[in-house]
Amino acid sequence: MPFQPALLIAQIGQAEPPSLIEVFLQAGPSAWIVAGILIGMSFVSWGIALAKWNQMRRAERASAEFLEAFRGSQRFSEVGAAAKQLAASPLVGLFQAGYAEIDSQIKINRGSEGSDYRIRSLESLERTLRRAVGSELRQLSKGTTFLATVAAAAPFIGLFGTVWGIMVAFQDIGVSGSTSLVAVAPGIAEALINTALGLGAAIPALLAYNYFASRLRQVRAELDDFTLELMNLAERNFT
Repeated sequence: MPFQPALLIAQIGQAEPPSLIEVFLQAGPSAWIVAGILIGMSFVSWGIALAKWNQMRRAERASAEFLEAFRGSQRFSEVGAAAKQLAASPLVGLFQAGYAEIDSQIKINRGSEGSDYRIRSLESLERTLRRAVGSELRQLSKGTTFLATVAAAAPFIGLFGTVWGIMVAFQDIGVSGSTSLVAVAPGIAEALINTALGLGAAIPALLAYNYFASRLRQVRAELDDFTLELMNLAERNFT
């Protein structure tokens, strides 16, 4: 029979092994459960990351506008009116807490002594502002704990899928008595794909968590600076 290159190429093409994804689609339920968990964690972490990024961006823009209004106003009442339009800023919550405490102390002092606009305790005002700082930071940090959890847990969940896939591969070798690729392919596919999914979920979550942790430290510094600014104004004008 004469040599036929075209026929040989066609036979080689027909013998091409299935892809890793095609083999994984034939994997057992354990592989699908692990993959489903990792994919779900990845989707949730991406959703949280995008939502927090948008929240941080709006807060930064609103804080810049609020500081401009605050430093350009002569009265706290004017700042309070501007603050209603800039509620996304954590500085607004801090200002409102401090303003409410100052107003409360002034009313109590005037009612008991009939004196001018004075406050009784700067320490009480400082405690109020510190509580407000903690409240604003907790509000901004909501969801970041989940990102840290995904970054820490996803590789280990993927490792579990990897170990399980290798166990399946050894079991297939024992059943078939063959170490060929066809015998071990399903187990190896489970191992490799679950490893990739674990890293694919963990790495973006880790990067996002570190980014937001850095942004929160900056916000904390801004809140502390604004606390000192409010304390200085209160001491100059209300004591």
